[in-house]
Amino acid sequence: MNKVGLLKNLKNASRGNFFSTEIPKATKEDEKKIEEWVGELESEGKIKLRECVKREYSVYLHGIIKYASE
Repeated sequence: MNKVGLLKNLKNASRGNFFSTEIPKATKEDEKKIEEWVGELESEGKIKLRECVKREYSVYLHGIIKYASE
């Protein structure tokens, strides 16, 4: 998975413009990469993260997808 794959995953998990998804992780490095991609998507203005919960085997993300004309 990469940043584009993460954004597609969030769009598929959305209802309207709200998303809620749980992304499986294998290592701590996966967790750091997911957090890095989420931060990049937020700084680009594509999403607004409301909640990020780090669980033992996954990362739970909840927020809003910002729609803009492309």
